[in-house]
Amino acid sequence: MQLGMIGLGRMGGNMVRRLMRAGHQCVVFDRSPEAVKGLVAEGAVGASSLTEFVSLLSKPRAAWVMVPAGGPTESTVSDLAALMEAGDTIIDGGNSYFKDDIRRAGILKKSGVNYVDVGTSGGVWGIERGYCMMVGGPDETVKHLDPILKTLAPGMGDTERTPGRPADKGGTAEQGYLHCGPSGAGHFVKMVHNGIEYGLMQAYAEGFDIFRSANSTEVAEEHRFDLDIAEIAEVWRRGSVVGSWLLDLTAMALIENPSLDNYTGFVQDSGEGRWTIMAAIEEAVPCEVLSASLYARFRSRQNHTFAEKVLSAMRNKFGGHVERASGG
Repeated sequence: MQLGMIGLGRMGGNMVRRLMRAGHQCVVFDRSPEAVKGLVAEGAVGASSLTEFVSLLSKPRAAWVMVPAGGPTESTVSDLAALMEAGDTIIDGGNSYFKDDIRRAGILKKSGVNYVDVGTSGGVWGIERGYCMMVGGPDETVKHLDPILKTLAPGMGDTERTPGRPADKGGTAEQGYLHCGPSGAGHFVKMVHNGIEYGLMQAYAEGFDIFRSANSTEVAEEHRFDLDIAEIAEVWRRGSVVGSWLLDLTAMALIENPSLDNYTGFVQDSGEGRWTIMAAIEEAVPCEVLSASLYARFRSRQNHTFAEKVLSAMRNKFGGHVERASGG
């Protein structure tokens, strides 16, 4: 199947590579000519403008937008929609606010252009591991895109079927992607996913900070421990109830630098955590852990603890995020 990809950064470029490996044809565009040139050398069809990009796509066109949420996505979708025709599809695979998806879908529907939102998780590792995708959009449009989604997804892999789940249940969730509902539903599910991610990361970070301070002079001498934090992370990876991919990445970072002094402890939030809290408020649902983890990130920009360095390390490992220096 043919797919157009706009935005060839850490995730967009690797998604193109994963698709091309499976035999899909990809037309690519990016503001950086070098990014386009690099993927053309790997087999993609390159475009030097958005107009040329659309002209190179076969009807009905499918164009995946993978640029930063907010203004860049808004302008890209708007400019792209002006060049598309009825029956074409625009896919937003970034981290957009779900209410923006609903609004955009309503606008595009007037001209017959389909809008699909895909909450995408996988970071810089997705090219090999695959991408977990949460999809929102019209049934027939999502069904048409299934070959693309199936290729990008991890598949069953070596993950065991959930005990009690019928083998004949069907659906795509076990393959790593799910049509969650109409436009906006995909990014709503991804938003809450990222809110939960904040809480999980904060719990690990605080726990390892407690380990690091176990030999503090604040503690009675007979109660002090000099713990090997990297080895604790490693043993927890083996059969522990708190084992996870985030723990795997933490163990990796601690092996590379046990003190994590290559991280400032300045921790950004990318928007979804805030939106999750806003949704909880609108629904009158308590979310003490998720809100506390968001506030911890705000505080990290004022002073830094080892816990925040652990958070920075995890963000760098799963997504390639590089935190800026405090006050920068």
